[in-house]
Amino acid sequence: MALVLAAALMYIPANLLPILTTRELGISTESTILEGMIQFWKTGAYPISIVIFTASIMIPMLKIMALLWLCAAAKGLVPHSARLLGKVYWITELLGRWSMVDIFVVAILVAMVQLGNYMIITPGPGALAFAGVVMLTMFAAMSFDPKLLWDQLERDDYALPTKPLSECE
Repeated sequence: MALVLAAALMYIPANLLPILTTRELGISTESTILEGMIQFWKTGAYPISIVIFTASIMIPMLKIMALLWLCAAAKGLVPHSARLLGKVYWITELLGRWSMVDIFVVAILVAMVQLGNYMIITPGPGALAFAGVVMLTMFAAMSFDPKLLWDQLERDDYALPTKPLSECE
């Protein structure tokens, strides 16, 4: 739970701080994840904009929410079913595979676009915060023991009221 809460807190600066600083002909421009996505959308690069939105905003948020829900379900704080828990856990594992897309994009941009005095791209503090979100959610998912979910389901099954044998037919 601590790792998930830390990731949720890091998600805020990851989206508010600049992820890239571009210096072109001596003019520096900083952009956040959302600003970059909007810029690609305005220039007509819709697929790139959609990928940035999905990988940088939607997937981390969904993963944090899913991990919070799984932790709450393991403690018996939210209603749940075995089928739903299995699906949420599977989706969380699936989302984890796409967690590093943005960090790879920033690293590739920084490596490829070093054109001397014409253009320089450097990662900003938002990239570090986003990497923190990715790593914290990865560690949270890896350290989450799904057996806790099944143990809670078992406790719930034993807590259900049952009919006395005399009422059974």
